[in-house]
Amino acid sequence: MPDYAPESIEAKWQKIWEEAGHFKSEVDPSKPKYYCLEMFPYPSGRIHMGHVRNYSIGDVVARFKRMQGFNVLHPMGWDAFGLPAENAAVKNNVHPAKWTYENIATMRTQLKRLGYSYDWDREVATCHPKYYKWEQQFFVRLFEKGLVYRKKAPVNWCPTCHTVLANEQVEEGLCWRCDSVVETRELSQWFLKITDYADELLEFLEKLPGWPERVKTMQRNWIGKSYGSELEFEIEGIEERIPVFTTRPDTLHGATFMSLAAEHPLVEKLIDGKPEAEAVRAFVDKVRNMDKIVRGSDDLEKEGAFTGAYCVNAVTGARMPIYVANFVLMDYGTGAVMAVPAHDQRDFEFARKYGLPLKVVIQPEGETLDPATMEAAYTEPGILVNSGQFDGMHNEAAKTAITDHLAETGRGRKTVNYRLRDWNISRQRYWGAPIPMIYCKKCGIVPVPEKDLPVQLPEHVQTRPDGRSPLPETPEFLNVPCPKCGAMARRETDTMDTFMESSWYFLRYTCARDDEQALDPEAVRYWLPVDQYIGGIEHAILHLLYSRFYIKALRDEKFIDIDEPFDNLLTQGMVLLDGSKMSKSKGNIVDPDQMIARYGADTVRLFCLFAAPPEKDLEWSDQGIEGSARFIKRVWRLVEELEGTLSPVGACAPVDGVELSTAARDLRRKEHETVLKVTSDVEKNFQFNTAIAAVMELVNALYLAKDELAGTKDGNLVLSSAVSTALTVLSPVAPHVCEEIWQMMGYTSHLAAQPWPILDEKALVRDELTVVVQVNGKLRGRLTVPASASREDVQRLALEEPNVTKHLENVTVRKVVVIPGKLVNIVVG
Repeated sequence: MPDYAPESIEAKWQKIWEEAGHFKSEVDPSKPKYYCLEMFPYPSGRIHMGHVRNYSIGDVVARFKRMQGFNVLHPMGWDAFGLPAENAAVKNNVHPAKWTYENIATMRTQLKRLGYSYDWDREVATCHPKYYKWEQQFFVRLFEKGLVYRKKAPVNWCPTCHTVLANEQVEEGLCWRCDSVVETRELSQWFLKITDYADELLEFLEKLPGWPERVKTMQRNWIGKSYGSELEFEIEGIEERIPVFTTRPDTLHGATFMSLAAEHPLVEKLIDGKPEAEAVRAFVDKVRNMDKIVRGSDDLEKEGAFTGAYCVNAVTGARMPIYVANFVLMDYGTGAVMAVPAHDQRDFEFARKYGLPLKVVIQPEGETLDPATMEAAYTEPGILVNSGQFDGMHNEAAKTAITDHLAETGRGRKTVNYRLRDWNISRQRYWGAPIPMIYCKKCGIVPVPEKDLPVQLPEHVQTRPDGRSPLPETPEFLNVPCPKCGAMARRETDTMDTFMESSWYFLRYTCARDDEQALDPEAVRYWLPVDQYIGGIEHAILHLLYSRFYIKALRDEKFIDIDEPFDNLLTQGMVLLDGSKMSKSKGNIVDPDQMIARYGADTVRLFCLFAAPPEKDLEWSDQGIEGSARFIKRVWRLVEELEGTLSPVGACAPVDGVELSTAARDLRRKEHETVLKVTSDVEKNFQFNTAIAAVMELVNALYLAKDELAGTKDGNLVLSSAVSTALTVLSPVAPHVCEEIWQMMGYTSHLAAQPWPILDEKALVRDELTVVVQVNGKLRGRLTVPASASREDVQRLALEEPNVTKHLENVTVRKVVVIPGKLVNIVVG
């Protein structure tokens, strides 16, 4: 055999697989389908180790399912629009399209070098007009249905990137891309009414048993459904009222002040002409630029500013000062909180800081709380006090009674509130899918007719050095005739949030080359939903939530007939170096290309899958990848040492009519135990690390048995079968080297097209078993007994074992517990 040369071997087999079309997929109703999908990458220019880990996990699953007889769809594409490409293009004085397509070419080459089993005929790039044409069609259809609307709203604005940012793109008040201080602005934006689906999005989480509970909990919290009461508080000197939503109507009598969000529309009216106005505006500016996640955290230091205005408690008539507070968010409820400091910890901290009164309205049974001595808010159940006609009621019963009373007296109503807000999809940058709307002075807002789609992003324009979109200053794009009246009108120059593209790309993979329709009903019906989706936990909320919404909206528009996009979800951990996430800015990256050049793609794949379970973080280790390289060379050397012995008998080859020696039976049993273990580990919970460990044990067993078995008829057969099995079950992890050795063994078919080994249950049966013998729980001996030995025989042999009898001298045997095939425990006293 030649020396192991991964570079030439891997290039060879990648070419063979491609020419043979092993990984192409077509609709075939005669076969069970399996749709395996990893979250597609943003074409940043180079893949990183996080990509390698994610895609290696997916590739093992896809190859495994293909070998099990499934018709597998395993596609790849590019999430190609977005702010990073545009910023990089501005920085490097190159067009975003050129930058993006060059990066795609580079990353495609890198992924192919790793030998992933993608059907590249289904590749999509979301920046291509043939992709976003259909996205624009969806937008128009949803607009016509009323699920798309335009309104003025406060938004996160990056003054350097010149665009709106989603909440998750604001980190500690700074832009995630350029670290500029984010401002809040009022802009007219396009929204999708995801809130219309809030209940269904929540309810259908219970129909996703294949999703991690952690992810479902994150989505439940993001949707944030809560039951409570809505009531209004009159404002002194102003006719308007402050609407408030509360889940704690039982504490209404204890409200002593009002807290408003900095973004609340009433703030300016409340401070108009008051001496506090200047201080409040300064505080509002400070708070509006804070990270909203920080504002909502429990450990935030509570701060506020008095507006100089007062409102009236809706049930007690008490006069309550109105504050603007940093912990109140406009995104939840009405942006106003009736503050009950005796029974809410945030209000308690705020009240103590600003000397505001506490009023106890719930007492723990058998105790009396004193507001003057309380060190924290009392938030547990109890009995109502200082609550008028509701005194003496348990607070849970009082929630319903007070809500009913508010409704009867016309001062409030029972209601449901959601944390979820409609999806703002407007972005004020160039590199995105154009929003297909036209503004006509006569006809108003008019959608672009579907026959005129796509509204193509003009790629001849040059991005501006300051980052502002050139579209408003591109007359040939901006000025168009109105589709209704023919008068000159203005095209929308905002582009779509890139979450729009990633919310349906998995649908387009099923019919990626269909230029006549967005989705082929037959293909979608066959392939969807995705059987296994794989990606990072950082996408657990928005991407997955938006995708789920998109599916339901398209279902209701009769494009598809499924309710959920992804049956099963695996969120893999990060790749760390020295305990930190790999990052260019930190200078702690490991370049996949360098690792592949040094060790080969198979070794890199093996290490990423063996070093940790997929859901856990993986700590990069030079020793670890060296160990993976040694194992692959050990497999190569094993076959080298058995040259002339091995023949292409197949994995788990039958041995009918062949008399097997004890050593041959032992190796064959180990071979079939390995198939059982690997199948279970991959199929049930993707524990690739323990599956690989099982293959390593089989290789060790082959080394131990080869000298005794090689050269005999039964030995050559069992060795050939066991090596074939090891290669077959290892091939999804390290496909190139396994293919090469497979060919060297004399096989003429490709390993990529082989079925998964078929287990022979009879091979697992042992002739003899090892039984542990304990005396009072302490190990005192081991027995080798026939597998057919009775319980009585095992007990007799255990009591006769010399080392055991030594520990039974001068004691009385009280009890003997026999666990067949495993253990004998002798209880003495």
